[in-house]
Amino acid sequence: MEMPSLLRKILMWDLIKGLSVTFRYQHPKEIYTEQYPLERPRVAERYRGAPRLNVNPDNNETMCIACDLCALACPEHLIMVTSERNEKTRRKELTTFTYDLSRCMFCGLCEDACPTDALELTQDFELASYTREGAIWNREMLEKGPQPTQYRK
Repeated sequence: MEMPSLLRKILMWDLIKGLSVTFRYQHPKEIYTEQYPLERPRVAERYRGAPRLNVNPDNNETMCIACDLCALACPEHLIMVTSERNEKTRRKELTTFTYDLSRCMFCGLCEDACPTDALELTQDFELASYTREGAIWNREMLEKGPQPTQYRK
């Protein structure tokens, strides 16, 4: 049995139905709120976030051999690797490594292409920056990783 249109408008029946749905889900067992800055959220195990250049713990040198495979594998062409050949050791040495996070889609192809596991995508998710230049990370920033702000109550 349908209620007449005028009576529905006077009694605000649609509003009452909407509020009943809202209040039905207001029970404390249904609420899921994270107190974000103070409590760190759990991130999925396979989440790919901020990139990092790994450093060899024995000699504190980067593990990158400047093979440029990560830059070739990147579909967005956002990785720039430059190197120079050392005449004494006859090996290429990494001079600069830049990574443009503003265009990165975190696909992980650069990580898969690296033969020495020097480049990895970590679970760090706080990548906000106030400038576009802040999204372009150089070698030093990639080696130390992002430094999240520590909030205290």
